[in-house]
Amino acid sequence: MFIVPIKKPARGKLTDDQRKLNWLHAYARARAEQANALLNTAFKALRRISLSPQYIGKIVAAALVLLHAEHDRTT
Repeated sequence: MFIVPIKKPARGKLTDDQRKLNWLHAYARARAEQANALLNTAFKALRRISLSPQYIGKIVAAALVLLHAEHDRTT
């Protein structure tokens, strides 16, 4: 499932709920991009990985666990 930002109508404004959804989308995307950058910096081998997508997901999940452990993060 993908969630995309809501475009402003040609004539009119976004509702408060729509603006909040757009803000949440931007926040989540920024966090995901930061995590991706951190993974690529910490684990340079991930840049050239050429495995099945099911294996890549498991490898990235393990890398995230290692990063969290390294930075003493539990959540």
